[in-house]
Amino acid sequence: MRDRVDEVKAKGLTVLGVSFDSVEDNRAFAEKFDFPYPLLCDTDKALGIAYGAADDASAGYAKRISYVIDEEGVILLAYPKVDPKTHLDEILKDLG
Repeated sequence: MRDRVDEVKAKGLTVLGVSFDSVEDNRAFAEKFDFPYPLLCDTDKALGIAYGAADDASAGYAKRISYVIDEEGVILLAYPKVDPKTHLDEILKDLG
């Protein structure tokens, strides 16, 4: 994934990950898997609920979903089921 960072930047995209985990857990994940994008912490699950990644605050984990959001905050594309191994290719293809 790290080798794709320049390709993403060249398209003018910013990739952010969001999880229900703590800062420490996200840091450990990023280090363990050499994750190249910032990971945001949604420990109260408000963002996950708002974007449909969780039905309510009792959810144990977020669904793997993805959105392409423009500079104005408008959702351009939604991916309700993300395969992390192929998703970046899917987004880059869809954005041309």
